[in-house]
Amino acid sequence: MPAGDSGPDVAAGVSEHVLDVPDFPQSGVMFKDLTPLFADPTGFRRAIDAIIAYHGVESFDVVAGVEARGFVIAAAVAYATGTGVVPVRKAGKLPRNTVAASYALEYGEATLEVHADAFHAGERVLVVDDVLATGGTAEASLDLVERAGGRVAGFSVLLELGFLGGRQRLAPRPVHALLTV
Repeated sequence: MPAGDSGPDVAAGVSEHVLDVPDFPQSGVMFKDLTPLFADPTGFRRAIDAIIAYHGVESFDVVAGVEARGFVIAAAVAYATGTGVVPVRKAGKLPRNTVAASYALEYGEATLEVHADAFHAGERVLVVDDVLATGGTAEASLDLVERAGGRVAGFSVLLELGFLGGRQRLAPRPVHALLTV
């Protein structure tokens, strides 16, 4: 039975929409493709509703989505809750003054940015992304929110690759994953 922080039924609903793609983006990697979940109206609605139910509508003021699939999730959560959405982008994609955070990848380094004025001081921010792996992207994103004046109200992903230790890297911040494998 699939496991996740919103219970086995939600985890199973996500799991049935995940396709394994071998050797992508490079040889030896098993890519977890979540686009079938995005394409299924019932499955996608259940996933978004589960994120909202877990955190509670009143627990956040704005949703931040991590590039790129996190944008899809963030927009849906924001729309369903009547809040705004803020993109956490790859470096060089935002037109105004930004705050940046760099993090290590297995093959180099990457940088994420948000607009310096993206959040009001103390604004409660729900950060969402599609997958939590080693936690580098998530850690950089959460740090950016805080450095830009927001307060992390929660962090949710559709899928957590638990064997890579991302949750432990983000501690003591709470992590919410609909499906953990």
